[in-house]
Amino acid sequence: MIRYIPHHEIDFDKWDQCIDQSLNGIIYPYSFYLNQVTPGWDALILDDYEAVMPLPAKKKAGIHYVIQPVFVQQLGVFSPKPVSQILISEFINAIPRFFRYININLNTFNSAGELPHLKTKANITYELDLISPYEQLRNNYSKQTLRNLGKAAKYKVFVTRNDDPMPIIESFRQNRGKKIYNLGESHYNTLKHLIHSGLYRGNTEIYSAYSRENTFCAGIVFFRSHRKSILIFSGTTPHARQNGAMTALIDQYIQDHSQQDLTLDFEGSNQQSLARFYAGFGSKECVYLQVEKNNFPVLFKYIPNFYFFLRETLTQIR
Repeated sequence: MIRYIPHHEIDFDKWDQCIDQSLNGIIYPYSFYLNQVTPGWDALILDDYEAVMPLPAKKKAGIHYVIQPVFVQQLGVFSPKPVSQILISEFINAIPRFFRYININLNTFNSAGELPHLKTKANITYELDLISPYEQLRNNYSKQTLRNLGKAAKYKVFVTRNDDPMPIIESFRQNRGKKIYNLGESHYNTLKHLIHSGLYRGNTEIYSAYSRENTFCAGIVFFRSHRKSILIFSGTTPHARQNGAMTALIDQYIQDHSQQDLTLDFEGSNQQSLARFYAGFGSKECVYLQVEKNNFPVLFKYIPNFYFFLRETLTQIR
């Protein structure tokens, strides 16, 4: 039986054990990650943690709702056993109706059947298997990607690994972040705590690119779990657009992790320019579903629209 469990009743040891053993496990549903990005999250749990589904629950103006957190691309149902479409539908139907609005992303292993009053949207991420030798992976790069690598070599961009996320966060904040007016201090603080938590646990890697003058140009934060490394966050300066720094960063990561049983997930994107950039490394398009359910009475069904528009701007942060 699928039960709704409020946050204070979740057995976090059993929860994380389920995620550890899940066939479709990723970093996002671990309790340490959810506690950072959506404090007080609730859950749906099948029997004795045989399958679980995080519910990033919120309450505003007395209205309960479930909505995808920032810095989390995919959630959905996780289990040590294969998850059927029927079970996914049962989990979604088990979300209590006092949650007036639900808008969450499933993961690439979840698919939802036909459900009344449920809208679905196919979102895109790009993934690259790194099991092959680097030379073979590089042979699948696009001409534009190779040109960008040539540009990085021309400008003598060099890449290093370190444990300091602040230059990446600040470069994003001073550039791309200025265009996202509702990305506030609390989001940046969450990101800092999240990265440091990952570093402490040993599943986070930070790559940074510098110019020949040793000036920071760009950086990427990767989170690794279940033989998957996810490009969680990146930041660039204006110089990175000229010297190919981002391409050099990803290429170096591919070099360092080639011939490993590891998949690089670029975490996006529906944006055409980013999609072309990620596909340029030979990555393949993968689909995950966004599901929306509106339990408001007919006269109030448009209440969530404005809030959801704001949330959409926060998800496109790279």
